[in-house]
Amino acid sequence: MTDALELDALWEDFHRVVNMTSQELAAWLRVRDADENAEPLPEEAGTPTGQHVLAILQKRRTDLTEDDLRVMHRVVDTVTARTDLEDEPAAEDTRLRHQLMTVGHDPLKP
Repeated sequence: MTDALELDALWEDFHRVVNMTSQELAAWLRVRDADENAEPLPEEAGTPTGQHVLAILQKRRTDLTEDDLRVMHRVVDTVTARTDLEDEPAAEDTRLRHQLMTVGHDPLKP
């Protein structure tokens, strides 16, 4: 497992880039997957990564698994890379915003 200092840094980075609450992310994943005919069960809504991020948000730091740590690293790297490409994502860029929201980052959220 990761040492305490690395875990603390990852925990802080993850919660810095994942700026949506678990309730906001769960609602977004349900809305994202809903269509005209059906809405998925809440535990089945969204991408596997989005569901994993949601599960991590509901855990304590001491309960994290190695798989959780891998997902946290991937989310931090993804959000950092996607948001560093532009100074400030344009409000019109809904595709990028929705992709980032799927992993818990809303670029328009203060």
